[in-house]
Amino acid sequence: MKRKPYIFITRSLPEKTIAPLLEVARVSMWEKEDEPVPRDRLEEEVEQADGLLTMVSDQIDRDLLESAPHLRVVSNMAVGYDNIDIEAATELGILVCNTPDILTDTTADLTFALLMSVARRIPEGASYLAGGKWKEWAPFLLAGSDVHHKTIGIVGMGRIGAAVAKRATGFDMNILYHNRSRNREAEGQTGARYVDFDELVQESDFVVCLAPLTDETKGMFTYNVFKQMKKSAFFINASRGGLVDERGLAYALDEKLIAGAGLDVFQEEPISSEHPLLSFSNVVALPHIGSASVETRNSMALLASRNIAHVIKGYRPKALVNKEQ
Repeated sequence: MKRKPYIFITRSLPEKTIAPLLEVARVSMWEKEDEPVPRDRLEEEVEQADGLLTMVSDQIDRDLLESAPHLRVVSNMAVGYDNIDIEAATELGILVCNTPDILTDTTADLTFALLMSVARRIPEGASYLAGGKWKEWAPFLLAGSDVHHKTIGIVGMGRIGAAVAKRATGFDMNILYHNRSRNREAEGQTGARYVDFDELVQESDFVVCLAPLTDETKGMFTYNVFKQMKKSAFFINASRGGLVDERGLAYALDEKLIAGAGLDVFQEEPISSEHPLLSFSNVVALPHIGSASVETRNSMALLASRNIAHVIKGYRPKALVNKEQ
C-alpha cells in the first residue's frame, strides 16, 4: 500500500488556511500558537515528514535536514528564510519556499506606523495620559518631530522598501535609498534617489532598515554608523534584528547621538522586559508584528500550505527560494 505523505506544521494555524494540505496528506501541527515547537519534537517529526510548514523562529539547520529521509519541501511562513540552511537543503534536494508579496503592504504600513509613532511620541503621549500626568495644555508638551517634507533614507529597496517609499510620497518626503542594485522602477514611481550608504546615513532624517539579513548585511548598523547620523534623526528597523549592533544602538541613544528609534525586530527574540533598549523613552519597540494583520497572516499560511501541496502533487511551488532545483 502506497505511503500517504505526512506534513508537520510547527505552529497552530486556522483549519481553513491548511485546507490544501488536508486534501493531499496526513497533517499534524504543534498545538500552540504562541510557543515554538520544542527542538526534540521537531527532530522526531522530521524523521517521517515529507513536508514542513515552518515559522521564522524555527531553526531548520543542516543537522535537522540530514535527519529527514522523506523530506521534500520546507515552506516558511515568511518572506525571509535566514532560519533555514538553504545550501544544505539544496544539496539534499529539498525545496524551500516562502511567502513573498502577500505581506508587502502590511509590513510597509507597520514600518511607517513605527516611524510616525517615534517621531510624534505617540506611545509616550498615551502613557502620559493614562498615567494621570496631563494637568494642563502647554505649547511644547510632548512636542515631537515633523514627518512631512523630511528626508527618509531606505536601506533595502525591495518590495517592502518600495512600498514604504510610496507611502513617503504622501507625506511629501525626500526619498533616498541604498540597495545592492538600483531599483529604477521604484525611482520612477516615487522619485527616490539612489545614493551610497554613507550619504544616506548622513543626510536622512529617518533611516529605515529593510534590507535582508545576509553575511554581507549582518551587523551593518554599528555605533559608528549611528554616530554619522544627524542628532535629530531617527532609526527604524522592520527587517531583521541581526542587521543591528544593539549595544552600539544603545550607546548612541544614551549619548543622544540620534533622536530615537522604532524597532520591530531584535537580535535574539523574544526579548525580556529588561532589554537595554526598552529603557529609553524615545524607543518604540514592538514584538516582531510587521505582517501581523489577520488578513495577511491567513493569506501567508494559505500560500505556505499551497507551496507544499504543489510539491506533493508534483508541481512547481508558487514561491520557490532555491530556484536551481
